[in-house]
Amino acid sequence: MSSKQPKYEYVSSAKLPTRMGNFKIHGFVEASGQEHVALSYGDWKDNDVVPIRIHSECLTGDSLFSTRCDCGFQLEKAMQNIVDNGCGVLLYLRQEGRGIGLLNKIRAYNLQDSGMDTVEANEHLGFDADLRSYDICKVMLDTLKVSRVELMTNNPKKLAALKGLGIDVVARKPIDHGITEDNKGYIKTKTEKLGHAFDPHAFK
Repeated sequence: MSSKQPKYEYVSSAKLPTRMGNFKIHGFVEASGQEHVALSYGDWKDNDVVPIRIHSECLTGDSLFSTRCDCGFQLEKAMQNIVDNGCGVLLYLRQEGRGIGLLNKIRAYNLQDSGMDTVEANEHLGFDADLRSYDICKVMLDTLKVSRVELMTNNPKKLAALKGLGIDVVARKPIDHGITEDNKGYIKTKTEKLGHAFDPHAFK
């Protein structure tokens, strides 16, 4: 019998009341020690299509109310959409700054303040434009007994990643992005350089 530690492991669950509704929070850990959580709301049967959102951690947007990105807006919108639907799952992955970490994200912000876009800044620091992995999503969804999903995203890479993991993505549902004067350039770069699906008229 192998004593090798599983790459991803479920830890525990608990009630999580929020101002949008009463969720449950489920903890997961990687062999590296990195921790992630899933929020679930409502109930579903084995073969139901469940609306889900994969959300990468953004301390500045999610917790500090920054408007230079659309992350906090999308997190709140996804949770409200799940409650309005009656059920759903939010996968919250600890992948700050598209995987480069919080302090490197601040360094990238500094470069953006000097005129670079978000992709140029990451690459100037020696990183790929996007270092995120979605492999743990399979373990999270299997634990919650979700096999067929409607994915709330504007990012086609998330769609391809889930399909590559064997998850039945029945539909992609766009999620509002909350364009402001502060984040318009950031969202435009995500559209033009990272393939995100936004209405081009929104930038005019």
